[in-house]
Amino acid sequence: MEVTKSTEGFEAINPNGSLMRKVIHLDHLMMTIFEFHNGPMETPDPPHQHIHEQITYVASGSLKLFVEDREYLLNEGDVYKIESNLNHSIQTLTEYVKLVDSFTPLREEFL
Repeated sequence: MEVTKSTEGFEAINPNGSLMRKVIHLDHLMMTIFEFHNGPMETPDPPHQHIHEQITYVASGSLKLFVEDREYLLNEGDVYKIESNLNHSIQTLTEYVKLVDSFTPLREEFL
């Protein structure tokens, strides 16, 4: 389907539904939308890394981004990029945060 409406396609990532994810993809292009409803976080998420390159648009809210040994304060409208295999994590600073991620290659574990 060519169109996904704003209220369609979200799935709960955790049992209480405070983290929601929507995945939209083609054969070689992927976008995910994450909605965090559990902020502000007391501590950052555990750092992780993956082979995928990532570009993220902060659609709503504020957060801290941690990449390797660097820390950034990000607000609505900011964009960040993560190269392959770098340790990174976030910490939401507002009650609600919405992130729009693009990945290459596709994150098969999200499908």
